[in-house]
Amino acid sequence: MIIGHIGARAGSKGVPNKNFRTLHGKPLIDWSLDQLLGSDRVDHVVVSTDSPDIYDHAIGRGCLEIGLRPAKLATDTAAKWHVWQHALEEAEKLVGAATAFLDLDCTSPLRLPGDIDNALDLYAAEQPDMVMSCCEARKNPYFNLVEPDDTGALHVSKPLPGGVVARQQAPTVYEHAASTYVVKPDYLRSAGSLFDGRVIPYLMAPENCIDIDSPFDFKLVDLLMGERLKEQSNA
Repeated sequence: MIIGHIGARAGSKGVPNKNFRTLHGKPLIDWSLDQLLGSDRVDHVVVSTDSPDIYDHAIGRGCLEIGLRPAKLATDTAAKWHVWQHALEEAEKLVGAATAFLDLDCTSPLRLPGDIDNALDLYAAEQPDMVMSCCEARKNPYFNLVEPDDTGALHVSKPLPGGVVARQQAPTVYEHAASTYVVKPDYLRSAGSLFDGRVIPYLMAPENCIDIDSPFDFKLVDLLMGERLKEQSNA
């Protein structure tokens, strides 16, 4: 049994009320909620929130009634991992034990339905503790990411013997894309954080996992979503 989850805290410093802000005719959360509710592989959907408006909206759409999240999980410093643990525990009280916990970040509405299927397929094939959405990093700490020393002078963040003079020579690094996660329930119950176990990447196209964390991000996603909808209407 797969439990689909969306975390949607009421507060946001970067973009106020962003999770319920309208994006091309519907609340931001609905772009991800529609994907969970429309998937024939997801058995139940739960939304973890401290917002009565978002909670009522989710329940009205058929999500599980787990109540508002505790105040300690509603701060801007609360760990995603602990929010997941609470949501899984409350959902399983209602529907029984899950075989997978699928989290979609509602601030990444550009993922495609195929990304969900591909992440679930990877989880089933590899049996890791967690599948984490990633994309190829635009910058590399072995090559073109730098940091200052105590004097303010810049140095490559992770220097290698002999140095790296071309990007192709640098070890592969991925950007953690806050979009799509598939987690083994036993691991979620017992681990203290995301990287305690075997976490493997699901690689997404960079343009499909842009995360809204600022007004500029919202404008960019709005533009890209508009282009996608136009292409779909013309197809």
